[in-house]
Amino acid sequence: MARKTVLVCDKCASEVGEGKGAVMRVTFTDARRGAKAADLCDPCAGSMPGAAVARRGRKPKSLA
Repeated sequence: MARKTVLVCDKCASEVGEGKGAVMRVTFTDARRGAKAADLCDPCAGSMPGAAVARRGRKPKSLA
């Protein structure tokens, strides 16, 4: 018997498709409070406040 995991958005309670959605993780500055995570669908994740964060790693070489 096969099992299937169904991911549900924590904000709107709709089913999140395969390869769609995001996980939002909130970490508090006070370490004793820990962290919280929420599974979100694409429309809910796009409407959340916040700015895009630059990716880590080396900067691309400039084309000369």
